[in-house]
Amino acid sequence: MQRRQFVTALAATGLIGAGIRPGFAQARLEKTKIAIAVGGKNLFYYLPLTIAERLNYFKDEGLDVEISDFAGGSKALQALVGGSADVVSGAYEHTILLQAKNQYIRAFVLQGRAPQIVFGVSNKTLPNYKSLADLRGKKIGVTAPGSSTNIMANFVLAKGGVKPNEVAFVGVGASSGALAAIRSGNIDAIVNLDPVITMLERDKEIRVISDTRTLKETVSVFGGNMPAGCLYTNESFIQKNPNTTQALTNAMVRALRWLQTAGPSDLIKTVPDAYLLGDRALYLDAWSRVKEAISPDGLIPADGPATALRTLQAFDETVKGKSIDLSKTFTNEFTKKADAKYK
Repeated sequence: MQRRQFVTALAATGLIGAGIRPGFAQARLEKTKIAIAVGGKNLFYYLPLTIAERLNYFKDEGLDVEISDFAGGSKALQALVGGSADVVSGAYEHTILLQAKNQYIRAFVLQGRAPQIVFGVSNKTLPNYKSLADLRGKKIGVTAPGSSTNIMANFVLAKGGVKPNEVAFVGVGASSGALAAIRSGNIDAIVNLDPVITMLERDKEIRVISDTRTLKETVSVFGGNMPAGCLYTNESFIQKNPNTTQALTNAMVRALRWLQTAGPSDLIKTVPDAYLLGDRALYLDAWSRVKEAISPDGLIPADGPATALRTLQAFDETVKGKSIDLSKTFTNEFTKKADAKYK
């Protein structure tokens, strides 16, 4: 009877509808229905988001989350800027790129501590590839122009003295479209992620020339820790909705912790069948290559933002010479609270 009276009292005050559940010491959520935009949800880059969704971690926090999947991260960012999304699951670098345009967005929980992005050259159209100079005038497939794959491609090309305007970037998505583009010979190189890359490697359709699936490889390419996938949103959203932001972070950190101990069968049972690309063994092989890249705690590393800034300054004219306040591009405040909750 006491529990029933308690629940009735909560209902009378409207707290249940606001995301407060009986038995949980949870602050009232300012906003319970959240639209999240992502570009290529099937990729391991965004796997923590899928886990939080599939295991109902968002619901456990009192959130009603709707996830919209776009062809690439730049499209997801456009949804945030245009107002159709509240939050983006995307690349940290976008927080810097937008600040260079006097727009402030902030990352508040990290999904990946390595980008997992791989640059591969087609064995079909460039069998005699020798150096990056061979890519001048060629077509390079990226998930979407302006996305993190495009950013990584520009950086690698710049190291070889090739300018972005000396190649043609083609948006090919992050699944079957990417596979078809390389197999048909419509592109000469591809910059994409797993499981797409592992499938192309297995079939000897590409030659990998740059790889960021492990921490060691990431440091080799970028010269330091490089924060990758994260949840980011407008600074105004965080200020207006701190409890909602904390709830989102709690769900993501819980997903990150689940991934640290999950076995192959756990993963296969949890992700949608479509993610497997018809080959469970290949999916698990790809997972073994990128598992290290998943953040264990959601914290953005202290040197990571500076690495991202140096990377962009190497080739992006909109960032060169701009004064960027990196402290305004991220916060670990919410993640630290979530980590304490789940210890």
